Amino acid sequence: MLLTILKSKLHRVRVTEANINYVGSITVDEDLMEAAQLLENEKVQVVNINNGERLETYVIKGKRGSGIICLNGPAARKVLVDDLVIVIAYAHMTPEEAKKYEPVLVYPDSKTNKLK
Repeated sequence: MLLTILKSKLHRVRVTEANINYVGSITVDEDLMEAAQLLENEKVQVVNINNGERLETYVIKGKRGSGIICLNGPAARKVLVDDLVIVIAYAHMTPEEAKKYEPVLVYPDSKTNKLK
């Protein structure tokens, strides 16, 4: 049996852009991706703190050091620029693996999206 366990998250990052005319995904600053151990094309859940919306999409790499958090395509309709979101990645693990696993929790500055 495999369990779905919190792998990592970016907590309270600020949406810097919403681009309805893109195919889809969330663009994330490469520094933030590395800190949260997110891979390009990895499936994530995005939770909007401002309005309660939850959606699933995949990560694309944004310019390193830019602080970019951009919801693209249909997901852009679920956020406004300056909304705070949580980006969550999960992993499938056996119960034994899950007991030993420590999720990666990243708390950037919510005004600049820069690592503290």
